[in-house]
Amino acid sequence: MPDFPSVQPDALRTIAFLTIFAVMAIWEAIAPLRRTGLPRRIRWSNNLALLLTGNLLLKLFFPVTAAGFAAWTELRGWGALNLVSWPDGAELVLALVMLDLAIYAQHRLFHIVPALWRLHRVHHTDTAFDLTTALRFHPLEIAVSMAIKLAAIALIGPSAAAVVLFEIVLNGAAMFNHGNVSLPARLERPLRWLVVTPDMHRIHHSTIIAETNSNYGFNLSCWDRLFASYTNKSSRPQTSMPLGLAECRSSRDAWLDRLLLQPFRRLPPPAGN
Repeated sequence: MPDFPSVQPDALRTIAFLTIFAVMAIWEAIAPLRRTGLPRRIRWSNNLALLLTGNLLLKLFFPVTAAGFAAWTELRGWGALNLVSWPDGAELVLALVMLDLAIYAQHRLFHIVPALWRLHRVHHTDTAFDLTTALRFHPLEIAVSMAIKLAAIALIGPSAAAVVLFEIVLNGAAMFNHGNVSLPARLERPLRWLVVTPDMHRIHHSTIIAETNSNYGFNLSCWDRLFASYTNKSSRPQTSMPLGLAECRSSRDAWLDRLLLQPFRRLPPPAGN
């Protein structure tokens, strides 16, 4: 795969992030699906602060980016895709699909392993649901996810350009499917057969455990159907269904200090669904 000739990968990712963030923010402001109890300035400032903290941790502990590591492994012929000389288009599609499957598997793992769930539950304690929820991950989860991503790159063998494109698509898809928006049914139903929509992923943030443990996909929706983790419809209306964790409802838990300490706290047992 050719490298991007005129724009550096970091700049490309930043431009794409800011563009998609602006589009989703405008969409949410014009046509929000739900009202949120906690003021946006509190949620957004703390969710974005958590994102910046995670990015800082990555720069401190990971001297290489995912794209840089992909270029390094490609030179050494590592990974399944480097065992065969693929046409560029076929290699790109295979790389994107295989990386997306890896992210699906990682997401399920974070729900299954108790130590990983302690990190991931920071994402799920958001009692609202908007594009900044897509950015609300504990810095330690971001670090573990980076290690898993590097391992997946070594096994799959995608090109650096494919990794950059995948990161842009995944980041944009996450902001889209966490959006406080909804599509018309005539568009949402067919689109859901290809990608994860906000109505599909919102079910994953339900306080009902069976719904939380479903719809793990972030981009392609096929994995949930293939691996029997798909929930088609929430048991309660999407406009009013409680979101987050039943055992963590305090608005104080939305602040940065609580978000950083949350994995190390013992939460009370669920009060019931």
